[in-house]
Amino acid sequence: MNDSGTPASTPGPGRGLRHILFPFEGEDRFLAGALSFVEGALGADEAVVVAVSDPHEELIRQALADTGTADRVSFLDTAELSRNPGRLIPVWQAWIEKASQEGRPVRAISENPWAGRTSAESTELRYQEWLLNRAFADAPIWWLLCPFDTVADAAGTTLAALERTHPLVLRDAGPTTGSAYTDEPYAFEPLTDPCDPDEALAFTAGHLASVRDRITVCAGRHALAGDRLRDLLLAATEVAANSIKYAGGGTLRTWAEETRFVCEFRDSGHIADPMAGLVRPTVGQVGGRGLWLAQQMCDLVQIRSSAENGTTVRLAMEGVNGG
Repeated sequence: MNDSGTPASTPGPGRGLRHILFPFEGEDRFLAGALSFVEGALGADEAVVVAVSDPHEELIRQALADTGTADRVSFLDTAELSRNPGRLIPVWQAWIEKASQEGRPVRAISENPWAGRTSAESTELRYQEWLLNRAFADAPIWWLLCPFDTVADAAGTTLAALERTHPLVLRDAGPTTGSAYTDEPYAFEPLTDPCDPDEALAFTAGHLASVRDRITVCAGRHALAGDRLRDLLLAATEVAANSIKYAGGGTLRTWAEETRFVCEFRDSGHIADPMAGLVRPTVGQVGGRGLWLAQQMCDLVQIRSSAENGTTVRLAMEGVNGG
């Protein structure tokens, strides 16, 4: 696979994302920090969008109702952000574009659900949090507050990882520069080992039907069928076609782990653009749709690519018998 162009990650003056981590302990601290953020935005006549858990949404709604300002805040169903972290950036891009057309800066609160995620999902979500800084470096200025409940992170490992992805941290005295944030190239955690994978299938031009047949047979052994299988086949065809186009072909392996069926594609190409698959294609755009479709079709997409080691793309779909 191949692509090019890496956006800058440092906002210019008066532009870009102000990305703020908000560690909190207890509902009172959450509400105080969230309300201060929202009230500051309303006082500046800025657009406000809130995407938090249902209990926290209720807390904020009630507090705003008491001040008569609830109708000035938009609440986003966190289901729209989905379990696939690869859909996080496009959701915020749509909001920023809408607000920009109205000529208003945006302040947003995004509480990502960490509990119940698999290790692979958490890894990708941390990466998307870091990538937000690059994705919006040249966008109109906006603020994103990311609450994180430290009570659920007794070991502090998730908090430490999030501090490396957020340039700012909200403390009692207000936002301060995060001392752990790094603008260096992202240090990926190794992909998990395949779980008893099927024999690898090598493919080149003219072999897309063989790729689909292999996936259909292997997925069928784990009860993945219907619309879920059709979506996976569409995504897999796009990824395999990219391997053929940019690297002359590649290999496919499949396996099931827990309740998820995984297709792994490997080839010798290099995807240089970290935003590949994360930006909605424009009308009439030629190319650049394959990874976008994969992100929309699958429950998780993991991409690892370097000039030295080539490209690995994993597509995962929930709804199987992992036995």
